[in-house]
Amino acid sequence: MKMLTHLVSFGTITLGASALAMTAFAGTAHAKLHTETVEYKDGDVALEGYLAYDDAGPAKKPGILVIHDWLGVTGETKRRADMLAGLGYVAFAPDIYGKGVRPADMKAAAAESGKWKGQRPQLRTRAKAGLDYLAAFKKVDANKLVALGYCFGGTTALEVARSGAPVIATVVFHGGLDTPSPADAKNIKGKVLALQGGDDPYVPPEQTAAFEKEMRDGNVDWQLIAYGGAVHAFTISNAGTDNSKGAAYNEKADKRSWQAMKDFFAELFPKK
Repeated sequence: MKMLTHLVSFGTITLGASALAMTAFAGTAHAKLHTETVEYKDGDVALEGYLAYDDAGPAKKPGILVIHDWLGVTGETKRRADMLAGLGYVAFAPDIYGKGVRPADMKAAAAESGKWKGQRPQLRTRAKAGLDYLAAFKKVDANKLVALGYCFGGTTALEVARSGAPVIATVVFHGGLDTPSPADAKNIKGKVLALQGGDDPYVPPEQTAAFEKEMRDGNVDWQLIAYGGAVHAFTISNAGTDNSKGAAYNEKADKRSWQAMKDFFAELFPKK
């Protein structure tokens, strides 16, 4: 996947108007939302993730692995985890880069994410450490795990699925769809939903076509929704609105994709 050299900065979001606006479609507010920073490990490597869940509801809930974009576990990632927790799930944002490794700018983010995308086996292993933590958490139903990610995280979520991990679904928001091992799609155990910008210059038509072929050849239950007029990073509320930069926020695509995810989850987790 080509690096996003023109992407404007969209690091940690200040809890203000932009965050409040998101609550309009985040679901019902819950007063007992619990959040915490979690330290865990991949082998000897220290990692620092983020956990969010609501104490209300059933004792065991579906677990959603919320994989960060190329800036690492920032306020933007945590905001999405909180939104998912508000919908009744246990959300865990794993740390792919390592504790203390938080790119300070776009150049550093491109280098760090590029390193991991260039070593897919290691990327899968690092993501699995987060999935293992989520599956073992006391409030999670380990038979109801979902891998979900944004941008770099979407690429990573697909690699989790391609590894044969026990996820019943994978959700990608404006992620890179490429892989060096398309034959691994045969390992995918769950459904796949890709939510993409129809005009994303970093995921060109040939990459999308290769992804569709990969899914068909792997006999995967898959969906791909392309949002017209949306480019890369269309869910990132402070990515600007200038499509000519190749990455920009698109309110319609953001809301529509979130609703598509919710509909997908309603299919996965029907109310009894």
